[in-house]
Amino acid sequence: MRKTIFTILIPLTLLTIGCSSLRNDAVRKPNGFRNDEGAGAMESEFAGPIPRLDAPTRNVIQSYGPTIKHYSRTYGFDWRLMLALIKVESNFRDAAESHCGAAGLMQVMPHTQQEIAKRLAIDDIAHPKNNIRAGIFYIRKLYRMFDGIDETNRIRLTLAAYNAGPGRVLEAQKLAKYLSDDPARWQSVKDALPLLSERYRTLHQNIWPSRKPRAFNNYGETISHVEKVMAYYDEYRLVLN
Repeated sequence: MRKTIFTILIPLTLLTIGCSSLRNDAVRKPNGFRNDEGAGAMESEFAGPIPRLDAPTRNVIQSYGPTIKHYSRTYGFDWRLMLALIKVESNFRDAAESHCGAAGLMQVMPHTQQEIAKRLAIDDIAHPKNNIRAGIFYIRKLYRMFDGIDETNRIRLTLAAYNAGPGRVLEAQKLAKYLSDDPARWQSVKDALPLLSERYRTLHQNIWPSRKPRAFNNYGETISHVEKVMAYYDEYRLVLN
């Protein structure tokens, strides 16, 4: 079975972008979950010109850069990684809304909005600054799910969970383990995600005999999402401090 499955997967993996390198500063030591806004700390961090970036990127940094930087620091991430995530999620449009109700710069889903609004006591999660905070807070929650995994793989699994939902990534990890692959490696999960599609229902019965997970057919979007975020992150590290 393993040989047949990976023969099928070869064309799919060839279509994806190669993984970019991840420095250890992508995830920083967090200051913990706090409700402080730190408004004073967010002032005047981007006073000078921002080189080698297009107008939308410069505009979002001028408007929301201090907020992104503040909450990235609060929840333990490199702000440039969060900027890359916002770029891929909403293309820097603060009023963006998807067909499934994901809203704002970080495209927070409705059920996640409710959970985080209650947790952080936020009234208007659609406000760009609140949306940024909510998205980074949620990323931290997902990141904690993959504790014990090296940073290169952990951050990619976190990004995949942000796009597809954590359940999908956990199912792909279980499938990878069934195929004797390392579920802690992004490449193993990346190869397993297409096997969650309707086409492989028979395989699902071997792994989940008492239930069938809901078929996942948008695996290409999730894989692309991770690779795009990492590509933009590489770009932003070159030009932003």
